[in-house]
Parts: sequence; structure tokens; C-alpha cells
Amino acid sequence: MTGQTTAAAPRGRTFLRTAIALQTLTLFFQAATAGMLLTSSHGYLLHDIGSKVMYAATMLYVLAAVLAWRPGGGSSRPVLYATGFLLLASAQVALGIAHMPSLHVPLGVVMFALSTLALVRALSPRLPLRPATRS
Repeated sequence: MTGQTTAAAPRGRTFLRTAIALQTLTLFFQAATAGMLLTSSHGYLLHDIGSKVMYAATMLYVLAAVLAWRPGGGSSRPVLYATGFLLLASAQVALGIAHMPSLHVPLGVVMFALSTLALVRALSPRLPLRPATRS
């Protein structure tokens, strides 16, 4: 039983890292296609397709966070982050459909920044905790 838990944990973290990387990449693509909306006739189509892919990547992030959490019994914090991000993505899609660029664009910037931070955190090696010292 112990072998299953230790084998499942690295796979779950790898899937989680991959899902966060995919989400970050799709958000970057969305930023690029948002700029293309201003210069190209194909910008709208690419941004529309990208929004669907971004939303699917965010749902995949939630799934990966749950799968990484449940088998090993680790922290539920990634699940909370992923769920919060899914709520942000839902708001982003609604603002885009409502053609509210004054809120849609800044929220997109915030989402890209948060996703990049989550990716950096997921890819960084865990440092051992040091005992607290009093000076």
C-alpha cells in the first residue's frame, strides 16, 4: 500500500504541473490573440477558439489538483487555487461575451500573472523547513 501512495504522488504532481503549464500557455495565447483583434480579421476567431481552450485547460487544472490531492492525502490548497481560478475564468468568459473590455482586459492580465505564479510555485523545488530561531 505504501508503494502505491509514493508512486501516485509524483505522477499526480506531474499532471498538476502539466495542467498549470497548459493553462498558462493558453492564457498567453489569449493575450496574443487579443492584440490580433486590433490588427487582423482572424483575431476574433482565434480569440474565440482560444477562450474555449483556456476554459477547458482551467477545468483540467481543477481535475489535476483533485487527483494530486486525494490519493496522497496532501494539502487541499491547490484544489482551492484551481477552483478560484475556474471562477475567475468563468467571470472572464462572461465579461468577454458581454463585450466589457474595461474589465475583461485587466482580469486577463491578473489571470495570466496568477497562473504564472502558480506555475513557478509548482515547478520550484520544495525547500526544507528550518526551525525557528530566536535572536
